[in-house]
Amino acid sequence: MASKNARKSPIFLLDLPESTMDLILKRLSPIELCRMSKVCTSLRDRCQSDHLWEKHMKHKWGRIIGDVAYKEWQWHITSAKQGNLLNQQTNQNGSLGSFTGAWPNLYLGSYLQDFRLLIGRRSNNFLMPLYFSLQTGRFWFPAQVYKGLMIHNALVSYDKESDSFQGRYQSDGWRCLGKNIEWDMVRAPAIDSLPNVLYVSDCLDNLKPGDHIEIQWRGSTQCPYDWWFAIIGHLDLCNANENHCQCHGNDTLMVEFRQYSEASNMRRIRLSRKNKGEQGNQIGGFYGGIRKLENEDEIVTWKKLLSNQMQVHATWLSMT
Repeated sequence: MASKNARKSPIFLLDLPESTMDLILKRLSPIELCRMSKVCTSLRDRCQSDHLWEKHMKHKWGRIIGDVAYKEWQWHITSAKQGNLLNQQTNQNGSLGSFTGAWPNLYLGSYLQDFRLLIGRRSNNFLMPLYFSLQTGRFWFPAQVYKGLMIHNALVSYDKESDSFQGRYQSDGWRCLGKNIEWDMVRAPAIDSLPNVLYVSDCLDNLKPGDHIEIQWRGSTQCPYDWWFAIIGHLDLCNANENHCQCHGNDTLMVEFRQYSEASNMRRIRLSRKNKGEQGNQIGGFYGGIRKLENEDEIVTWKKLLSNQMQVHATWLSMT
């Protein structure tokens, strides 16, 4: 019989069952996973695998990183593996293009600072380099930013010092949209469409008074679209008599922008349900596609912004 005092053989981490090892690694933070990946080749491959980083991506970036950003990151990863980035227009710091010069990639695609970090990467991990490119602010990704009662399509970069974002949008170049943009003012693009492309509405026939919408708008046909918040209103002849309202069956659609006063020419516009194209003119701007808001969180956000703006306006009136 073995002595009770006999020393037990040490248990090495790599000797653990796969399920136990996976359970341990899932409990590690992003920094801890990175440190563990430097222990040996076997742990490097395990710690950099996408199934471990998916949880961290969803936890921190899930609400603001959409399919468009993932597609852009896939383009950078694929190009780096194939060596194509070396053939792109680059600056001395290794970035692709600049905000003051020509844009080398897609129209409002993405912007990667110091792409040399991806050169030579041959592993199949996708999410770990994305996580840290976002965390360090090197990856400017396509997102949408609330500004007043409109949404700008923008390129956004995270600033870990302030735990906020900075953004740029395209208007006669790449203009600064702002700094210290809070998390709840950034969201993933609601549709997978370029900002200068008309969104084809699929809800026009079903819209009725009281529905909350977002509608494309631009000042000229040379500009990309922004998205404005609005509410479907009653037609003039209806007198808001909801018991006998026939507005939902009329070919004319009344769109209300309640951030404007009742006397403003911008308060209400009339659009044709049958016209699937752009409507408007050089004076009031051009209106594009309409998204009916079904998500309650989106509606609550817009109502909060509308309430805040009306309070600011009331305060301003009381001071004048």
